[in-house]
Amino acid sequence: METLYIEASSIECNEDRREISGKIVPLGTGEVGNTNLGAYTFEAGAIEIGDVSKIKLLSQHDMKKPIGRMIAAETRQDGIYATFKLSRSTGGNDALVMAQEGLVTGLSIGAEVLASKPSRDGHTVVSSAVLKEVSLVTEPAFKSAQVLQIAAEETPSAETQTTTESETVVEETTPVEASPSVEASAVEAARPTVTAMAFTKPRLDFSAGKHLEMTIQAAMGSEDARQYLAAAADTTDNAGLVPTRQLTSVINGLANTTRSNIDAISRGALPDAGMTFEIPKITVLPTVAATAEEGTPSNTDQNAAFVSVSVAKYAGQQTFSVELLDRSNPIFVTELMNNLAAQYAKVTDTAVNAAIISGASLDATTITTYPTASELLGVVARGAASVYSGTQGFARNIICNTSQWSNIMTLNDSGRPIYNAQVPQNAGGAVAPTSVRGNVAGLDLYVTANTASLTDTDGSILIVNPEAYTWYESPTYQLRADVIASGQVSIVMYGYGAIATKIGAGAFKNNKA
Repeated sequence: METLYIEASSIECNEDRREISGKIVPLGTGEVGNTNLGAYTFEAGAIEIGDVSKIKLLSQHDMKKPIGRMIAAETRQDGIYATFKLSRSTGGNDALVMAQEGLVTGLSIGAEVLASKPSRDGHTVVSSAVLKEVSLVTEPAFKSAQVLQIAAEETPSAETQTTTESETVVEETTPVEASPSVEASAVEAARPTVTAMAFTKPRLDFSAGKHLEMTIQAAMGSEDARQYLAAAADTTDNAGLVPTRQLTSVINGLANTTRSNIDAISRGALPDAGMTFEIPKITVLPTVAATAEEGTPSNTDQNAAFVSVSVAKYAGQQTFSVELLDRSNPIFVTELMNNLAAQYAKVTDTAVNAAIISGASLDATTITTYPTASELLGVVARGAASVYSGTQGFARNIICNTSQWSNIMTLNDSGRPIYNAQVPQNAGGAVAPTSVRGNVAGLDLYVTANTASLTDTDGSILIVNPEAYTWYESPTYQLRADVIASGQVSIVMYGYGAIATKIGAGAFKNNKA
């Protein structure tokens, strides 16, 4: 079974009882979250929760860092809400501080998926799963819920603070600072606080490497690392040290999970076994003819054959040191899984594009350059007629690569744009530079960058009957293997897919002279 991590971001904490409450996952809303296994959404009632007292609250899905336990759960119209009792450990205190400061404000579930199915929109719909754990996380996948309020355990009064024989006495502590102004006190009084047992000013190693290490550890919740950074920022004792801030957001202009070619055709569930499967296809129809009185009816037997479809495995692997996994910011693994999912989307969508081009009928009319408005209408008209003749069904979609998309946006009537026009009387469709979806001459437009060539080539414009091609796909899976000899970790994301060309004449491609 898969272990799925779904993240929400609604937290409510109770000051007196050390309780955290919030929405842990949306159900039945259609909201899609980017998980460690790809894009997922949950149907209403999809998650089963057993004994709530056995559900632990972890930090960043680390089984070695439990910080609390579930004490109550409630299923509402928009999802599951739960309450957790935080421990009085250092980890529990750190969790409250990080939530109070707005650094860690997400809730993430770990669930075992029992039943799911792919949707036409490219994500997986889970209909049955079992909740295994919940974690306090940094980067939530679901953005619908927001932080409600943050509070922590009240600070004991001076009269009730006593030192027992078992408590550690720290001699070197920071001096008490001067009291803030009345206005500042009024603001701070409204905020909950967590009091650490003691504070020792660290002896600092002011090196760039040490500062980077402490920055990473502080992001993972280390109180010692936060104290180090606070002291490093105090330039009254360390003149000239200006630490470099590192943001948790990651710049990625190399990949996305858009699959326009797959979206432009029909979808199906992959059979549960075998690396090939067959689809029956009618090859000869029975005949009906005008028959004379007492004449013999037309008699032609219907025949059928089978279309054989091959199943392909698509997989990607990343191997890295256990130190990188244990000692780096948790966003590293999140970003790694997101990028593996994006590369999986790209390779599967490219395979579908190649199959459609391979099976498509070639336009008998050649075009020597990017088509003009009239030439584009000619391609659409000839393609629609060809597809209907070959499949007895209508062409509904047009797939263009990015260079053809660019050309379509330039087409105009005496300077007035046609396909991104603002005046309805002049518009022959809707094409926008901010969307890979649109409409051209009555066909739904799908723009793709997942193709062998992004220039004006054969197949850079495809007219498609979506029922003539079907993409069959399994859920994606994740494997992790620890390489003991080298101290490395290998993560593999893989899945199975098959593109079935049911009717070759179901697509029509442009002919570049």
